[in-house]
Amino acid sequence: MPVCRSLLDESADRKPTAAFLPQIQPEFRLSLWTTFCKKTSVRMADCLTKVELSICCTNLLDKDVGSESDPLCVLLQSSGNGNWTELARTERVKNSSSPSFSQRLRLDYHFETVQNLKLGVYDIDNSSADLGDDDYLGGVELTLGQIVSSKTITRPLQLKKGKPAGKGSITITAEEVKDNRAIQLEFEAKNLDKKDTFGKSDPFLEFFKKGDDGKWQLVHRTEVVKNNLSPTWKKFSVPLQTFCCSDLDRPLKVDCSDYDSDGTHDLIGSFITKVSELQKAASGALVSFDCIHPDKQKKKKSYKNSGVVSVKSCELLTQFSFLDYVMGGCQINFTVGIDFTGSNGDPRSPNSLHYMSPDGLNQYLSALWSVGHVVQDYDTDKLFPAFGFGAKLPPDYQAANHEFALNFNPNNPYCQGIAGIVEAYRMVMPQLRLSGPTNFSPIINHVAGIATQAAQSNSASQYFVLLILTDGEITDLDQTRDAIVRASRLPLSIIIVGVGPADFKAMELLDGDDGVLRSTVGEAVARDIVQFVPFRQFKDAPQEALAKSILAEVPNQLVSYFKMRGLNPPKPAAAAPKS
Repeated sequence: MPVCRSLLDESADRKPTAAFLPQIQPEFRLSLWTTFCKKTSVRMADCLTKVELSICCTNLLDKDVGSESDPLCVLLQSSGNGNWTELARTERVKNSSSPSFSQRLRLDYHFETVQNLKLGVYDIDNSSADLGDDDYLGGVELTLGQIVSSKTITRPLQLKKGKPAGKGSITITAEEVKDNRAIQLEFEAKNLDKKDTFGKSDPFLEFFKKGDDGKWQLVHRTEVVKNNLSPTWKKFSVPLQTFCCSDLDRPLKVDCSDYDSDGTHDLIGSFITKVSELQKAASGALVSFDCIHPDKQKKKKSYKNSGVVSVKSCELLTQFSFLDYVMGGCQINFTVGIDFTGSNGDPRSPNSLHYMSPDGLNQYLSALWSVGHVVQDYDTDKLFPAFGFGAKLPPDYQAANHEFALNFNPNNPYCQGIAGIVEAYRMVMPQLRLSGPTNFSPIINHVAGIATQAAQSNSASQYFVLLILTDGEITDLDQTRDAIVRASRLPLSIIIVGVGPADFKAMELLDGDDGVLRSTVGEAVARDIVQFVPFRQFKDAPQEALAKSILAEVPNQLVSYFKMRGLNPPKPAAAAPKS
């Protein structure tokens, strides 16, 4: 009997899935579902369905003077109590009131849970990732179940409830992700038509797959190569299911166009192909296509083409997921660093961030419990090194220590589980004298040193997560930037939780969401490894909401590192038997 069938197939028998779980107490759902999967020889990765959303809009509001808006769509999911967590966002499309976004939005689909989603469209006029300073063009709230059951759904955009965003509308199409392969392609062109009066063309490519309804669906758009009639575009990778529905013979249309800043791009020419034809380039064959402009072809009998587009390389790759690595044996090693600097306030005062409330908690411990309970499940021995920084230590209390074992045992800084870290924190707190300055780089360099040793094994067996709990008054910002840039080439993620009322501008700089973080000498990070979250945003939210926001980027960061290194899961789990 098939255990996990297509959740987008209306005829699928859903009885064996997790549909019965809502009737059971929440704390028992996961363990019961995990046991079910194990007893039926099905991987959790197979039971967790991923859904890919494609987005297009029409008649968006025009917020720019002298041109159309530059829209971007962001996907958020409700985390309870009016809080929303961003899951993904599309690319920005310049000067378009009716954009089709090539960047698909992926998320996990839980049949047993109502997943409330919000899609918001913004006019982006700066390089900041913060949407607070961008014009809101409208949004829509709906559930993932509504999208999945309809497969394609169109809704009017609203500026707020009951207030339409002009005639703007958004269309969302859902597709279940069943294939973990990707296609990696590189294209070049020769002798393209000149389209600009005072220069050459600025060509880019757009790839469309033929949908089941016969319509062409945008699946990828390359970068623009400026002022070049014989360009080479950067190598790119697209999930095979996105690119051609995993059908190697599905028709593909490729448009080569000349980019214009006002959005009125000029078509240079098009051609039709399929993946099976593109693959011939992998064996060394010359795969090239005449770029045909239909109007020119009709007007001139002698017309041959508007240039030639060739495939430089084509390769099918396996895209491993976070679960593939974890279930293949990759260990996630969790390290904690706690800020004991004087800016936290006297721990004996109720105004101090380290002050213990009557229930034995404070913001530091609440954040630690929230994140630790999730991460500890991925570490088999449950032994976590925990450190403090910024305090003077007994017996002499002379100089501030920027990296000390929380249990005062530098030779064995490990604590047994999250409870062990909390116990060590409570025992050490009365013995410390809060001091300064607030230096992050020592503890980052410490964990990076361990990660460096693990990286030398050339296997995807270990990954490290450093959780830094701080009030945000960082002193060694330059040294920390340098440490993060170096660490971005290691199997390491850094999570910073900001405790207290500070503005955390420095933390947001380290996060790098507003642009690429660079070292003091201008070297860019190899990949984004820092996630910053201010605790105050989740003070009154459920504990799981904070954990979800804090840990949201870790799976992709882990996958991006091993992909960068070309490392597959150490022991890929056996695939479920096909029904």
